[in-house]
Amino acid sequence: MQVWAVANQKGGVGKTTTAVTLAGSLARRGKSALLVDMDPHGSLSAYFGYDPDTLEHSIYSLFQQESIGHELEPEAVLRSTGVDGLQLMPASTALATLDRQLGAQEGMGLVMNRSLRQLEGMFEYVVIDCPPVLGVLMVNALAACDRLLVPVQTEYLARKGLERMVHTLELIQRASRKPVPYTIVPTLFDRRTRAARDSLDVLREAYPDTLWEGVIPVDNRFREASKRGLPLPTIAPSSRGVRAYDGLLEFLMRQDDTPRQEEK
Repeated sequence: MQVWAVANQKGGVGKTTTAVTLAGSLARRGKSALLVDMDPHGSLSAYFGYDPDTLEHSIYSLFQQESIGHELEPEAVLRSTGVDGLQLMPASTALATLDRQLGAQEGMGLVMNRSLRQLEGMFEYVVIDCPPVLGVLMVNALAACDRLLVPVQTEYLARKGLERMVHTLELIQRASRKPVPYTIVPTLFDRRTRAARDSLDVLREAYPDTLWEGVIPVDNRFREASKRGLPLPTIAPSSRGVRAYDGLLEFLMRQDDTPRQEEK
């Protein structure tokens, strides 16, 4: 099972769109995939019609039960997306309270890793939509993933957010001593604007070893897909946005899938 996490500490960079589209493309290829919403905002859950305020079982349930010594089977949290081969672990707004309630409790950094291992035989791929802040949820996502994807909008302010994200990743890796390879994904690229082209040039110069060589273009079809609650690959597989994400997916699938180090 390959686990990819999608994160950035700046909003509006295409994080949820990246998670949904990659998972939709995997399902369209006949792969079994799981989307995990670890963002208290619950954008990914809402995308598929789930209300993060009213769900009986969510990611929060896994943390809550583990904190009191009970074990909740992760299958109890799985929800349908309406797409064959693609399931969802939804978020709850209560996730925003985790750092205050459980952040200092021992073992809380590996809850998602342990949960996903129980689902090893059910899914070939897992895509995690991460929260925008450093905390127990981000730590969980990085501990569970094989690769981190960092979408970054091709504009100046988004580049500054990328610097913070890379710094955060370095801090976590030093603390955990677990290397997490990451790929920076330029998003919302509009080649008609000088600002976008200049930003892409700066990214290529600053991150030559970790920047994906392609770009995700601006494509209004993503909005249409979100209104329908379906991944764009299922309704417009030939759209330019999907073609770009297909290129990213092929790149990721070619990467070395060295198994995660065994938990010690």
